[in-house]
This record gives sequence, C-alpha cells and structure tokens, in this order.
Amino acid sequence: MKRLIPLAAGAALLCAGTAFAQGTLEAVQKKGFVQCGVSTGLAGFSQPDSKGVWKGLDVDVCRAIAAAVFGDATKVRYTPLTAQQRFTALQSGEVDLLARNTTWTVTRDTSLGLNFVGVNFYDGQGFMVPKKLNVKSAKQLKGATVCVQPGTTTELNLSDYFRANGMTFKPVVIEKLEEVTNAYFSGRCDVFTTDVSGLVSVRGSRAPNPNDHVILPEVISKEPLGPAVRHGDDKWFDIVKWSMYAMIEAEEMGLSSKTIDQAGSSKDPAVQRFIGASGDIGKMLGVDNKWAANIVRQIGNYGESFEANLKPLGFERGLNQLWTKGGILYSPPLR
Repeated sequence: MKRLIPLAAGAALLCAGTAFAQGTLEAVQKKGFVQCGVSTGLAGFSQPDSKGVWKGLDVDVCRAIAAAVFGDATKVRYTPLTAQQRFTALQSGEVDLLARNTTWTVTRDTSLGLNFVGVNFYDGQGFMVPKKLNVKSAKQLKGATVCVQPGTTTELNLSDYFRANGMTFKPVVIEKLEEVTNAYFSGRCDVFTTDVSGLVSVRGSRAPNPNDHVILPEVISKEPLGPAVRHGDDKWFDIVKWSMYAMIEAEEMGLSSKTIDQAGSSKDPAVQRFIGASGDIGKMLGVDNKWAANIVRQIGNYGESFEANLKPLGFERGLNQLWTKGGILYSPPLR
C-alpha cells in the first residue's frame, strides 16, 4: 500500500529527536532495542500471532537488524502504523526504520527525508472480485464500485487505469485496512484494489471462503516494496541495507539456518567472509564480525522467510525468486 506526501513532513523533520543528534545506531545501542515501524496487520508481512508475537517478511527485516546490531533477533519493538502515520513516525524519530510494505518512488526518495535501502518484495497493483461476478479481466470493470484506501498511489493508479481505458467507476474510499476489507467482503463494493501481495494476503487470511474470490490477471503498476530510514545517517542506512541483503545473499550461497553452523569448515573465501571468519565487514559496518551469521542462524535466509511467512497464504516466488532462478532478487556482493 502506498501513501502520498503528508503535509506535516517538514514540521516532523524539525521535531526529530535523540536519534538525529547522536546517530541512530548509537541511540539504538543505548536503549537496547530496535524500534521498527510495521503495518497494523497484514498477514505474511507484519502481523501479531495469537500470542502477540509479530511475524512476517517485513518483521524478519527488523529482526535481522537486531541480530546484526545486538546478536539477538528478539531485541525489537514494533510500532503498528497506518498508511497516514508511517512517514511522519519515521521522520520524527518515533521509529528507527520503516518496514511496512511501502513502495519506493522518486517522490518519497527526494521529498520526504527518507532513504529506501532496497527492495525486499517486488509487487504490482491488482484487482480482486467475487467469483460469482464471473469477471475475467479488469477491462470488464466499467461502472464497478471499487473499494480503495484514500490518499495513496493505489488510488491514483486506479484513476489513471480507468481513465486510460475509457471506463468509469464508483470509489468506496475507506482509510483502515480492516474496514475496507470488511466493506468488500460484505458486498459494499464489487472490487477491492491494492498491491497483489495485499490481495493474496487478505484473501488468504480474511476471506470467509478464499475460493469465492478471484485476483484478476492485470497488474497495473510497479510496486517495489522495501524498508526505509531517515536521510542523513549513512551508518544506520548501511546496517539496515546490508542486513536485508545478507538474507538474500545467504540464500544464493546455499547458507540457511540449518547449515550456517557447519559453514565454518567451508574453504570458500566468500563463505568465510560472510560468516566473519575472515575480513572485517562487521567492523566496517560498526557491528560484530559475525553479524551476517547471526542473522541467518536466528532468522534464516530470504527463502526461508518467504516459505515460513508467505507460502502458507498461497504466494509464489515469481519475481521474488533469486536472479539465478529466473527472478530479479539480487544482492550486491558482500565483499
């Protein structure tokens, strides 16, 4: 889900707190945990389970950073944020990073005082409809009532798509995810539109009967989703970026939570650098040299995170497969 520029952006930047003055890494080390901004509950990405434990692909990014900084993936606290709240929370220092299914755009990269560290899920906007409508294509949605969250690029993409195809529609605009999905499932609208990942998640976790709903084949936008940090703190930017990439690189290298402890016997120089047995990558980042090994040992590689969090909901790897296996997921070299 995507939010346009909040009017309070400039004011929020002026109100930034301790993390700005001393650097986010130092502030995080002093308080003893990472404060991570997440969604208010999107299954597979960031959502508490029945015991209140946060889980998901985005949550695992937060945990990876804690493992890198503290050697302990549990040293994270989570701040649930709506689309309207998320950027201000990061700008003001309320959270140390945003890991909340957020699209990387030029506007956000240049106008909000944010830096996106990379992409942890390649996505695009789509449409979901009840199967009983017998709709096979988004081109058949002329005159449809569409549930959408306001003030987002989802809303803008929706208008652009219908205008470009000479179709009209009736928006049902509701801010909170739970309320907009309830409106769709109760029949207040014919269509629900958001990122395809959100559609799959909502259908798999909230639909009374998932098989009663169809995600149409059209994908109408590019939505590279990834974590973001504040401008102007390169040390923290580097740690967050490489913690995320370490999970991707580990999968490509064949290192997993089950095999990382045996990696010490490898004669591969790249593996030795990754686990911190040689080189000084950790020192360059300002963390322990075993930072990457700690991430994989405690959380797993990207593929393990995907399998645990998204596969049960019906997600396929698709574009989020490794580049060596036909996808576009790619980490710069850890050397």
